[in-house]
Amino acid sequence: MKYKLLVLDVDGTLVNNEREISKRTLATLLKVQQMGVRIVLASGRPTYGLMPLAKALELGNYGGFIISYNGCQIINANNGEILFERRINPEMLPYLEKKAHKNSFDIFTYHDDTIITDSPENEYIRNEAQLNNLDIIVEDEFSIAIDFAPCKCVLVGDDEQALISLEEHWKKRLDGALDAFRSEPYFLEVVPSGVNKANTLGVLLEHLGVTREEIIAIGDGVCDVTMLQLAGMGIAMGHSQDSVKVCADYVTASNEEDGVAQAVEKLILAEVRAAEIPLEQLNERAKYALMGNLGIQYTYASEDRVEATMPVDQRTRQPFGILHGGATLALAETVAGLGSMLICQPDEIIVGMQVSGNHISSAHEGDTVRAVGTIVHKGRSSHIWNVDVFTSTNKLVSSVRVVNSVLKKG
Repeated sequence: MKYKLLVLDVDGTLVNNEREISKRTLATLLKVQQMGVRIVLASGRPTYGLMPLAKALELGNYGGFIISYNGCQIINANNGEILFERRINPEMLPYLEKKAHKNSFDIFTYHDDTIITDSPENEYIRNEAQLNNLDIIVEDEFSIAIDFAPCKCVLVGDDEQALISLEEHWKKRLDGALDAFRSEPYFLEVVPSGVNKANTLGVLLEHLGVTREEIIAIGDGVCDVTMLQLAGMGIAMGHSQDSVKVCADYVTASNEEDGVAQAVEKLILAEVRAAEIPLEQLNERAKYALMGNLGIQYTYASEDRVEATMPVDQRTRQPFGILHGGATLALAETVAGLGSMLICQPDEIIVGMQVSGNHISSAHEGDTVRAVGTIVHKGRSSHIWNVDVFTSTNKLVSSVRVVNSVLKKG
């Protein structure tokens, strides 16, 4: 496939204005992962605040990653391992606190599942804590209380012009030590020098052995521009300001109109349907899901026929040593599910509706069974698959009928 990595900004991009992933976007992103494309969430949010989204997208099952704090950390979504990290020298905190107070700004930072601040009643700080499900810890002596190196600090104020002035001053004063930028009209963020989404994404690409031509990046804000320019295909959301759109290769719909789903359907899923199916990647991505837990491996796939194998072992046998009927049905549904995904349109999703099997003979522990799925009905609203399961000696074990419903996204 042309693209191997899909990099998504979160607020204003992945989620709608209610801070939720729409059903259409969720279904599209699960499907694209099943087809072998990894997803990276790249956000200014803290790592803790991104974990629920990563879980909803099942990034851990499909080899996904999180780039948090606007590039300060890379997290492996499967095991939580920190692959990359940059932090602020704690010696800089008294200076940042002094500047905040001198300009009548509030200040906060993140630590694990908390926000630490000397201004707990600030509306913007409280909203940030609520958005990321963080507890607020109050420390009147902010810089003295911080006994760790934070990933970033944020100054907060209603005087946007004053924030702009301090941002411009710090670009000269802190050059080479820290970077400062406004992520919102009321937020001035301070991060280690050279940290941004693009630079950290470059680290991840090197780690994975992926080229920039093999990635799609989607975002809506000024903080996303360098990331969009790095990607082989940079996509701006429809509601982005013009300065972001002119830096992108393509402009999709807004986050209220499933812009991410529309872009992915057009630029990835439409291509995958016509391309060779990446079976090795599918097997690798599914190793932590039910399919992987049962040892199921795809061996062949086309729009009319899908084959897979499954071992008869301690995971799939009954107590007395023969293949479990429930595992056989799971194998059949796995085969038919992939087949329907290959033939459905980009704006459609597949939902399993019915499975019924006739178990004809036994397969014994130590054998490996083979499932062969062929489509017998390809309708606009449903697909019907016949899946025959054979032993290694080609003896028919079960014949299973699977019905999948075809639904429009929305």
